[in-house]
Amino acid sequence: QVQLVESGGGLVQPGGSLRLSCAASRSISSFSVMGWYRQVPGKLRESVSITRGGSTNYADSVKGRFTISRDNAKNTVYLQMNSLKPEDTAVYYCNARTFPYGYWGQGTQVAVSS
Repeated sequence: QVQLVESGGGLVQPGGSLRLSCAASRSISSFSVMGWYRQVPGKLRESVSITRGGSTNYADSVKGRFTISRDNAKNTVYLQMNSLKPEDTAVYYCNARTFPYGYWGQGTQVAVSS
């Protein structure tokens, strides 16, 4: 069994910052890919940021504002979100994959509003 637990979401004003955490129940080094996704009601879940080994990728909409990082000792992946915009409002999900398996967390709500 693998569990992913997201935390750190909340309400923030435009221009503010949040740091999301994804705590895994086993070593995150065992996953080939980890990432953050977000979903707005009525819309498809979209990729926000992905990390593979030492490489990272970001959606164009968040480049320069979001940063994904890892703390292997804590089995935790982070998403630092700066300069938040109302368009960033969504439920954010942590994802981990190691072929052929994939796992999702329950999500954490981020609301950006004045």
